[in-house]
Amino acid sequence: MIKTFTQDDVIRYVYEETSPEENLLIEDALMSEPDLMTFFLEALELRALMNKIEREPRVSTVQSILNYSRNHPSNPPTRQRQL
Repeated sequence: MIKTFTQDDVIRYVYEETSPEENLLIEDALMSEPDLMTFFLEALELRALMNKIEREPRVSTVQSILNYSRNHPSNPPTRQRQL
């Protein structure tokens, strides 16, 4: 029986979610199916580009979270001890 690999299989391969046995079969399929190889190369490029993305929340968002935390009922203000 010949196994037909899909783009989903290639994505699993790109993210190293396949077994060693599956890797060999997928690699053979990539060598014999130009469309699958093209998809594989595009998936590798997209993965590399996505790994470069750095996201940060806006300062106002962080400030809102901190304000909420300070004023939350389960977090009463700290009382200073009198000596």
